[in-house]
Amino acid sequence: MTNKAVLEGGPADLTERVVDAPPSGEDVKIRHRGGYEHFRATQRRQDGPQGPLEVFQWWERTEIAE
Repeated sequence: MTNKAVLEGGPADLTERVVDAPPSGEDVKIRHRGGYEHFRATQRRQDGPQGPLEVFQWWERTEIAE
């Protein structure tokens, strides 16, 4: 079974809010609207259908170079 994480913050139109959890210590990076949204792990957990999910908070956006 894959561990899941929940994403908080970032763009309101980001529809993917429960994602595969990265290896410990890594950030989540989601491709979105010509760039990447970056989320960092917090110490918080949130209940989900799969059980407690690690919460990742949005912290920056980077553009994709063309």
